[in-house]
Amino acid sequence: MAFFDFISDLPYYQDVDVSVPRMNARYDALIAPHADEIAGAKVLDLAAHDGRWSYAFAGAGAASVVGIEGRADMVQKFADFPEAEFAARVDLRVGDLFDGMQAEIDRGETYDIVSVFGILYHVMDHFRLFQMVRKLKPKLVIVDSEFLLRPGPIMMLISERTSNVLNAIPQYEGQERALKAVCSFKAMDMMAEALAYDIEWHDWDAIPEDARTGIKDYYRPKDKRRGTCVLRPSSVD
Repeated sequence: MAFFDFISDLPYYQDVDVSVPRMNARYDALIAPHADEIAGAKVLDLAAHDGRWSYAFAGAGAASVVGIEGRADMVQKFADFPEAEFAARVDLRVGDLFDGMQAEIDRGETYDIVSVFGILYHVMDHFRLFQMVRKLKPKLVIVDSEFLLRPGPIMMLISERTSNVLNAIPQYEGQERALKAVCSFKAMDMMAEALAYDIEWHDWDAIPEDARTGIKDYYRPKDKRRGTCVLRPSSVD
């Protein structure tokens, strides 16, 4: 039984038609390769949505997981997840991710692992985000996002409806469309270098074509494509 098989029984996933194969394939790329580092770790999960990845980190053996999510109604959906001993190690907090990180920095908190899943292409302040992440002193940062398929280090501005729970939260009260930026793969490389992180990209091409159900966005041939990378502090800082 794969980790995310249970989501087929959850009301929210039936409503939005998220595929079990997709979540399990992403688990195999985002969580499984880092099992040794996750075991016993203190994890911060940014833009935690309904807590699915916080739950996965805890299930993989994290000692504690703090998830920050901007939509209270999404956090409430965590109550629908299967009861498990490890779920008690998850602390989901409602609030802006930048405010939440700053609060942790002000308290002097540090984290072993920070996850940046599905949020980088819904914000404008990419470099600020990673600067704040760096202040939390993680040994491992895992990033999963959409990236532009452009050769240079660029960002493209896009607006999106805040009413969609998969999009950015309102940046001010009553905002119907938020502005976001999608960065290129090269831009991600340059941000990592500037912050003294070594970057390693996950090889999604290693998955056979007949085993790519639900993850076609990782193989788009043009414009933008989803990708996954890990950041670790460079040996020379």
